[in-house]
Amino acid sequence: MKNIYLLTSMIVFMILVSCSSVNVYSDYDKETDFTEFKTYAFYKKGIDKVEISDLDKKRILRAIEKELKLKGMVPSENPDLLVNIFTKSREKIDVYNNNYNGWYPWYYGHGYGYGYYGPGYGFGYTNVTSSTEGTLFIDLIDARKKELSWQGIGVGLLSYHKSIEKKEARIKEFVNHIMTQYPPVPEQ
Repeated sequence: MKNIYLLTSMIVFMILVSCSSVNVYSDYDKETDFTEFKTYAFYKKGIDKVEISDLDKKRILRAIEKELKLKGMVPSENPDLLVNIFTKSREKIDVYNNNYNGWYPWYYGHGYGYGYYGPGYGFGYTNVTSSTEGTLFIDLIDARKKELSWQGIGVGLLSYHKSIEKKEARIKEFVNHIMTQYPPVPEQ
């Protein structure tokens, strides 16, 4: 019984830890000098095509704007960079199967030292959970060349909260983790 409690506690802990994390990847054009980029604007045509609510779009764009300002960039009518976003989601099904279905030794006893060890049959359980995994792409396009210069990708579990504050915090977490990859540091 103690082992089942410990196993259940570990699974709950792993789920909570995985819910708060965002896996981040980035890619960039090695020929681009990112120090030249000082201004930005949002690429409205691309952002309008994103199939999420307008409220979530605003939240994402505000979070990106905040991160770019922290990096010393300013919005402009004639920008160096165009910022575009894209999102996708998928249902993720996790199955944990603990069906032992085998023989194992256990104690048949009558108490006080009388009894013997013999075979027993193990019973287990199967636990199925589903969650939604979301991916946020942030594209930075060289406005002069009209070419993608940098792309950041964040993948993590989406949580649906009644609390708008928690929803905004999750979006900010996604954007913040992605934007830590910009500007890229060239490998040496």
